[in-house]
Amino acid sequence: MWTILTVTVPVFVIIVIGYACGRSGFVSERAGAALMEYVFSIALPALIVKTISTSAMPASNPWGYWLAYFGGVLVVWLIGMALASRVFGVSRSESVIHGFTAGQSNTILVGMPIILGAYGPEASTPFFLLIAVHLPVMMAIATTLIEGRAEGGHWLDMVRRLCLRLAVHPILLALAIGLGLRAAGIAPRGMALDVLNPLSESAIPCSLVALGLSLARFGIAGDLRPALVLSVLKLMLHPFSVWLLAFHVFRMPPVWAGVAVLFAAMPTGINSHILATRYQIAERATSTATVLTTVAASLTVTFWLFVLGV
Repeated sequence: MWTILTVTVPVFVIIVIGYACGRSGFVSERAGAALMEYVFSIALPALIVKTISTSAMPASNPWGYWLAYFGGVLVVWLIGMALASRVFGVSRSESVIHGFTAGQSNTILVGMPIILGAYGPEASTPFFLLIAVHLPVMMAIATTLIEGRAEGGHWLDMVRRLCLRLAVHPILLALAIGLGLRAAGIAPRGMALDVLNPLSESAIPCSLVALGLSLARFGIAGDLRPALVLSVLKLMLHPFSVWLLAFHVFRMPPVWAGVAVLFAAMPTGINSHILATRYQIAERATSTATVLTTVAASLTVTFWLFVLGV
C-alpha cells in the first residue's frame, strides 16, 4: 500500500498546490492559461518525441489492447447518453457530451505521471500508443454525433474542420515526429538530447500545476446530480469494463492490460468541458464532473492500483 501511495499522493499534492494558487489569486488566470499552453505545445511534445523515438514498438498490431480499452469507452458512453436523455431529460446533443464526459480520460495531466510512475519505462509504448489513438477517435465521435445533427451542417464540412484541427494538434504532431525518427533509426543524442531533456522533464510537474489552476477556474458549476452519475461511470464502471476485457477476454502482456485499466481509471479530462463550452451545452455538468472526478480519483486510482497489484 505504501508503494501505491508513493505513486498517487505526490501527483494529487501538486494538483492541490496549483488549485490553491489559483483560488487565492497567487497565480493569475492568464498565467495558468499560459502554463497549460506551454505544457501542450512544448513540454509534452518534447517528452513524446524523446520517448517514442527510443521505445520498442510491438511486432504486430495489438488489436486486443484497442478493443479492451474502447470497448470500455463504448459501455460508459452509451450508458451516459441513455441516463442523460431518460433520467435527466437533456437534448440529444447534450447527451452526447454526457457520454463523452463519462468515457474521456485525463490521460496526460493526471494519467502520464501515475501510469509511468506505476509501471516505469515499460509502460511508455502502450501509454503513448493509446494517446495517439485516443484523442482523434474520441473527438471524431463526439464531433460527428453533435455536428452531424446541427441544422445546415454538412458532414463533409464537419470532417474537413475536424481533420484540420487534428492535423495541427501539437501532441499528434509530436507522435508523428517520434514515430518518424524511430522508423528512420534516428535517436536524439548530443545537443538535441540536451534540449529535449529539460523540456520533457518539466512536462509532468507543469501539467499537474496547470490542472490545479484549471480546476480553480472551472469550479463546481452546478448540475450536481448528473455530475455525480458521470463521476461513478468514469471512475468505477469505465475501468471495471476495461479490466474485464483486458484480463479476462483478450490476451495481452500484463503491463499493457494494466496501462489500459489505469488509462480508463483517470478522472474526466478537461477536453470534455472545452467541447461543452464550444457548443454551449452541458457546461455546468462537465465542469462539475471534471472537479469531482479529479478529487475522487485520489482514492479511486489508489483502489485500482491495488486491484492491479502494482
